[in-house]
Amino acid sequence: MRSVRVWFKKTGTAIYISHLDMNRCLSRAVVRAKIPLWYTEGFNPKPYLNFLCPLPLGQEGLNEPLDIRIEGEMTNEEVRNALSSVMPEGIEIKSVTDPVMKTAQITSAEYEITLETGCENTAADFALKAGEIIKSGELVAEKRSKKGVKTVNLCEMILSFSAVADGAFIRIKTVTATGSASNLNPDLVLTALFEKTGFEPVSRKISRTKLFNESGEEFR
Repeated sequence: MRSVRVWFKKTGTAIYISHLDMNRCLSRAVVRAKIPLWYTEGFNPKPYLNFLCPLPLGQEGLNEPLDIRIEGEMTNEEVRNALSSVMPEGIEIKSVTDPVMKTAQITSAEYEITLETGCENTAADFALKAGEIIKSGELVAEKRSKKGVKTVNLCEMILSFSAVADGAFIRIKTVTATGSASNLNPDLVLTALFEKTGFEPVSRKISRTKLFNESGEEFR
């Protein structure tokens, strides 16, 4: 038995698949692909699948990790080819690798966000204000957790942030805390910025591009 790390892309209509349904979807896909899975022991054996950092509903993931355990001599490339042949629309297998880092080492994630405004002046104004607010070090919002709702300063969980106007669009690139110790959904950052500035976009698109460890190394 060995662990392999499946890297996949989740875009298009697939971003509206909930984490629970995503788990079911990929569990069935792995079985259809005839991957020699390792099953847990006990009265109700299940294949081992571990989504390392589940994406919030409605967000893209350009290189998402999923750990599975397999038996036999199937190579990583064979696993990738088998899974690619059974993936539903919107989910693309990028690669299959041996795990290098442990799940617990994930501490942050990079996001690319596009906001449509419909007006160049509005885009420029919001980009400037958003940058100033984050630079000030204080952006307060109510954050929900397992212990309930509490008021937090989101800036304490934002490692980097840039916003630039591109015509009537705003391009945001940010790195936020992600993982078991601390986790910040970028959608909460946007909501807090919208409330503070009075801005509301025509549309928004959030894409997670990378995961990092505490040293800032890309998670592998």
